[in-house]
Amino acid sequence: MFLQKIKPFLYLGVFYLIISLIVRIIFFFHPITTTSFGFFEIIKILLIGIVNDSFVFVLTCPFLALYFLFLSDSKYQKPYGHIILGVLMLLFLYILLIPNNIFKQYGGSIAEIALAFIGLKIIFFGLMLFLPEKRIKIRNTLYFITVFLYVLLIVFNAVSEYFFYNEFGLRYNFIAVDYLIYTNEVIGNIMESYPVVPLFLGIFAVAILITLFIYRKTKNELQELPNLKQKLILLGSFVALVGISLLGLNFTTKIKPADVFEEEIQANGLPKFYWAFTHNELDYFQFYPEINEKQAERNFLSQFSEPKLQRSITSDQPELKKNVVLISIESLSADFLQHYGNKQNLTPFLDSLADQSLMFTNLYATGNRTVRGLEALTLCIPPTAGESIIKRENNKNKFTTGSVFKSKGYDVKFLYGGYSYFDNMQDFFAGNGYGIVDRNNFKPEEITFANVWGVSDEDMAKKAIQTMNAEAKSGKPFFNHWMTVSNHRPFTYPEGRVDIPGNAKSREGGVKYTDYSLRKFFEMAKKQDWYKNTVFIIIADHCASSAGDTELPMDKYRIPAMIFSEGFIKPQKFTKTMSQIDVMPTLFGLLNFNYQSKFLGQDIFKKEFQPKAYVATYEDLGFIKDNYLTIISPVRKVKQYVLTQQKNMQAPDFNIYFDETNVPAPNQNKKLVEETISAYQSTSYWLKKNQLNR
Repeated sequence: MFLQKIKPFLYLGVFYLIISLIVRIIFFFHPITTTSFGFFEIIKILLIGIVNDSFVFVLTCPFLALYFLFLSDSKYQKPYGHIILGVLMLLFLYILLIPNNIFKQYGGSIAEIALAFIGLKIIFFGLMLFLPEKRIKIRNTLYFITVFLYVLLIVFNAVSEYFFYNEFGLRYNFIAVDYLIYTNEVIGNIMESYPVVPLFLGIFAVAILITLFIYRKTKNELQELPNLKQKLILLGSFVALVGISLLGLNFTTKIKPADVFEEEIQANGLPKFYWAFTHNELDYFQFYPEINEKQAERNFLSQFSEPKLQRSITSDQPELKKNVVLISIESLSADFLQHYGNKQNLTPFLDSLADQSLMFTNLYATGNRTVRGLEALTLCIPPTAGESIIKRENNKNKFTTGSVFKSKGYDVKFLYGGYSYFDNMQDFFAGNGYGIVDRNNFKPEEITFANVWGVSDEDMAKKAIQTMNAEAKSGKPFFNHWMTVSNHRPFTYPEGRVDIPGNAKSREGGVKYTDYSLRKFFEMAKKQDWYKNTVFIIIADHCASSAGDTELPMDKYRIPAMIFSEGFIKPQKFTKTMSQIDVMPTLFGLLNFNYQSKFLGQDIFKKEFQPKAYVATYEDLGFIKDNYLTIISPVRKVKQYVLTQQKNMQAPDFNIYFDETNVPAPNQNKKLVEETISAYQSTSYWLKKNQLNR
């Protein structure tokens, strides 16, 4: 009898395990998975995966369990049925009419969801109360809907995990949380990037077929409803299984293989999503290796000529109040440029501009999201665990590149073709003294093309020129930071600009169109009076992809960057390893600025400069120096890799790939481990104590 009553759970559970197994097998053979696994490794991954999936399924069943627990005919008897219906109606009126009810205090759509749920509950409860002869039919309908929703969510989650892995080579993480929060942009992006209608029709068709199968196999269990004793047994069993699953997941999620793909394939996406949702910021001092704080600060600050956090930067040359335009290009990997060995001619303008610029040929992004790139270029500090500072609550009044320019009398603005509320950019830049020009500032006639991410780079280029012309008329120098948007999925842009159609939704097309737009921008800029007194910095925010064999694959962080100014910047190539956080301190050095600095990046032309770079994900914090990559991770883990340079003879000055060879713990370079810990520990401490504020 007990097994009969839990048949719906068993069928749904088996279906969930089968779907999860199929997804896992697809991940094994996905082109993005570059690791090869042996037979026993595959068996181990699948076994751990099945255990993870079983625990997760149990934890997703409370609503189904509650549904069965509340199945009863006695509640419709007088006077209970009328009392319950009255209570439900009062609750509905409370949510509908009371302005500050408890549901509305949570914000968002909680009140509307509660209102819809209670409204449906009233309708179905009333039908079953007043039409007892139809009760079994109504109950069966509700049961079918309940099973259908579970099956639909299982299928939808599997498809979502596939597309997320297809994009990032990972299960759900902070990016998936962003996708849940910024629904307008994300849903728009999905609608424009994928064949949504056939995809959703397929999902619904599969869900209906599976639901019909489970429904027919289990509907007879509703003919005889469980009594109180059976319900107590079911409840006790479920509570015990939940407890076991929580303990089990706490153990299995801590199994961290050496290979990133192995870790991701054996994992279940839902616990990773929950963890990301609840951990916007990781406490460095709780999760990462530490040394004495004073020693960490001394180690880190020893790279500067004045070894303290706030330093006086002075020049023996007169300051140059040139206009500065910083252009952050969305998702522009170094290997899109011909200079780095690309043969597709995707960036003819940027390649030609690089020959006239100070080009940094061995520069690494700090992360793999736009907000990380903006953080690196604005705050000039190493990345810290968790979300970018841009997305944290305590993100205002920081010491920024904008604050340095403002202290010199500059007009400071952030330019963005989309709505800058996305990724909290508006809150961050406005909170740090930047004026903002975004899609809200466009008149309808100024937009020739737009997609979900914003107006085309071409339209933004025209708006940027318009903005800079207005600033130049004020007599003040200006600093404008422009973040491009077109080189982002769905990669749509106006027709006829490049030789790849705008509706092809091609990444290569997105790169070509952004290059085309930048050419148009410079063609317009050259006609302006302010052009010859302006310095342009062109740099990617991050690479197009972050997936690789190791936690921090080096080739997925290497980005192009250059500083260009006719008659001022001498064309040359700087080939030493450097970080995104070094770019703006270097620019201030070129302008001979005198200022009080809290930047943690270095001017690369100072004699004390140490070639190095910081690279990170949300959890793994890496430090590149002396041909080593040292990584510190939660649970105080330390890994180290030897980096072997291999030059591509098609582009010998640029295209350097790195083989990453794991160094066993006893053989690790302890000095570099300490330097890594010192850098990230000190940065986290100074942020925590607000010492990086203005």
